[in-house]
Amino acid sequence: MPPRFRPNRTQPVAQPTPQRLVFQLDDFTHFLRSECTMAENSVAAYARDTRQFYDWLSSRRISELKQIDLSLLTEYLKSLHDRGLSASSIARKLVALKTLFRFFVLEGRIVDSVADLLNSPKLWQYLPKVLSPEKVDALLAAPLRCDGYPLRDRALLCVMYATGCRASEVATLTMGNVSLESRVCRCLGKGNKERMVSLNPVAIAALEAYLEHERPRLVGNRPSDALFVSRTGRGLTRLTIWRLVKKYAARTGCSDQVSPHTLRHSFATHMLAGGAEIRALQEMLGHANIRTTQIYTHVEHSRLKSIHQACHPRG
Repeated sequence: MPPRFRPNRTQPVAQPTPQRLVFQLDDFTHFLRSECTMAENSVAAYARDTRQFYDWLSSRRISELKQIDLSLLTEYLKSLHDRGLSASSIARKLVALKTLFRFFVLEGRIVDSVADLLNSPKLWQYLPKVLSPEKVDALLAAPLRCDGYPLRDRALLCVMYATGCRASEVATLTMGNVSLESRVCRCLGKGNKERMVSLNPVAIAALEAYLEHERPRLVGNRPSDALFVSRTGRGLTRLTIWRLVKKYAARTGCSDQVSPHTLRHSFATHMLAGGAEIRALQEMLGHANIRTTQIYTHVEHSRLKSIHQACHPRG
């Protein structure tokens, strides 16, 4: 009769490590794509936030989900604040965490999501940077003949300000998405949701000049359906658009904090100042939640307050 196997009591039992949890990240990203129907940029952002969370868990020697409680998550958020992250960045990372823990619940790995007990930072304290209409005009006129492709760059800036589209949305615009006759273009936003956005006369004139004089030369004989293309005929990437906005913002003396999203913020704020309804603005921006759009009411109030202080004799 073979001897009975006896475990070696002196050897420690192997415990799950954070690396095993990180390995499950593929399942989480598949969940984001298939169940949450998130865009690839959002999936990538959630994946980055999740990896950072796992790295922090590893530094704390946390190896099991059952070890993660409310106090630990609160400590993690505090560590983000201590690193100098803005309220909006911390809030985004918290949303990623809540989604991750809901995924764990659906997978049966935990019973309840402790992350749902956390509250987001007060986002109303964060007011986005907005350019004045005069600064926007200067930015749109910044591309010059000495630049490589001034007609393309001017059309790009004009479309971003006219529509309030994100850089990623502008990067994915195709020739078929734009109708100059109808003065609209169709963009693909977060969650692969399509929406129609309007083009103003300035944007239409800039597009017509670019499409007639520069785009044919850039594309040549290469097949390309992208609206805004590089010198190789390929569509501009989000990073290239970011660099172009930074380049022309610096030329006009704008803050180094100006980015493609600054044009989106400026569009929304100027629309409200012109009398646009908040619900209509929500549809134009492609916001799923009206609370996201309402931040621009705070921006406009802050702008009017500063004007009052500067102009009133008793300000």
